[in-house]
Amino acid sequence: MKQRLINGLLALGIAVAMVSSLTAQTVIEGSAKVVRVKGPARFTTGNNIWQPLKPGDVLKSGTIVQTGKEAKSFVDIVLNDPNASMPHAALYNPSAPASSMSSSQPTASQNVVRIWENTALGIDKLTSQQTGNDVVSETQLDLRAGHITGIVKKMSAASRYEIKLPNGIAGIRGTTYDITSDGVLKVADGSVVIATVKTDAAGNTTSGQPQVVNGGWQFDARTDKMSELLPQDQSFFDKIIPTMRYIVESMATTISRDRTIYYEQEGSPTQGQNGQGQNNNNQGQNQGGRMTPR
Repeated sequence: MKQRLINGLLALGIAVAMVSSLTAQTVIEGSAKVVRVKGPARFTTGNNIWQPLKPGDVLKSGTIVQTGKEAKSFVDIVLNDPNASMPHAALYNPSAPASSMSSSQPTASQNVVRIWENTALGIDKLTSQQTGNDVVSETQLDLRAGHITGIVKKMSAASRYEIKLPNGIAGIRGTTYDITSDGVLKVADGSVVIATVKTDAAGNTTSGQPQVVNGGWQFDARTDKMSELLPQDQSFFDKIIPTMRYIVESMATTISRDRTIYYEQEGSPTQGQNGQGQNNNNQGQNQGGRMTPR
């Protein structure tokens, strides 16, 4: 009896030591760097004080980014762990040969997200942790409204990259994806798992079955319909992804900024001397506490 107790205490001690070793490992806070802004955009750190967004800004967890409603406005951000060198903001050159833009993949330490017009995206969590030979990263984004496109690097098995939606969540693994806040998911390569909930007229909620969406397919959570990507969807990826990759490849080069091209200040959501900025701030929240684009 005594020997069994000693053995049990030894086993417990080993388990506690293992847990202590794991928890002793440092969790490193990551950040997101703004590398391109087209059209009006702003950000807040949760205190409802809005600032104009510009290339080179470094955003921490808890930041909300909002783009203007002007067509073809967007913001490109790179999600980094702090061990990766922070890139310089780079100006995309649309006249560069297509072969040079599409020949390379994003660097292994960076994920890229394009935030399209009329979109509100929360950066909830960006962390990394060294565990043995692997780096375990955790990325949590909150797509409150609008539309984003992303390139995600290959991650370790224990890493997580999640996008919260108003009525669901998407888990992404080494993927090129496009997703809207109402649950229309398109996957160019890799795979995404999406789970959504629905609310009926009586206010009752039901959870749908998680759906695995592989490259070349799309899923519409509004209709629960899975289908192959349409030719125009594939053309969209073929056109957009090389420009995002080119941005990443160019970030090691310092390029002087021309903000008349790089960042369009006219019509910024935070501008206006006649109270327009304050009106936009008030318009940034709804009854549920969520911000909705202008």
